[in-house]
Amino acid sequence: MSHAADNEGTRRDFLYYATAGAGVVATGAAVWPLIDQMNPSADVQAMSSIFVDVSAVEVGTQLTVKWRGKPVFVRRRTPEEIEAGRAVDVNTLIDKTAENLNKPGADASDQNRTLDEAGEWLIMIGVCTHLGCVPMGNGAGEFGGWFCPCHGSHYDTAGRIRKGPAPRNLDIPLVKFTDETNTTILLG
Repeated sequence: MSHAADNEGTRRDFLYYATAGAGVVATGAAVWPLIDQMNPSADVQAMSSIFVDVSAVEVGTQLTVKWRGKPVFVRRRTPEEIEAGRAVDVNTLIDKTAENLNKPGADASDQNRTLDEAGEWLIMIGVCTHLGCVPMGNGAGEFGGWFCPCHGSHYDTAGRIRKGPAPRNLDIPLVKFTDETNTTILLG
């Protein structure tokens, strides 16, 4: 008789495990679509990075492209702009951080705000950090960089806030050159 009781316990254990396993599979099948729908859609992923051809940007000019609904300034600075940007003492700045996603935590020196070692390429999100207006460039403002006409913020040749109500420097997205004539603005 004890043999029959042992078999009964084994069958009961099997039914518990089989039921629990089926429950886990059913729960996973029901929950997976809910988790999967939280992934970004294809159109959002397509907008997360763009390729910009910078071969036509001459020294002293700026190209403005749209990325994630915001203007991005691609500036090829002159030697005079580079010199003016590098002559500024970081301790005199309103915002002493680079605001550069390529160099998190770096100070706002000109070298930490530009894309290349020479300091020729400056790529920034063209939205004033005060209330989101688009600053005017090409030497506008008191410091030869950008000027926000909405509330009077002045940015220098490296996009650093120098005067006005804006609390931070213009933001720099994650950026890299993919070759000599193209740059990629990545998810930032």
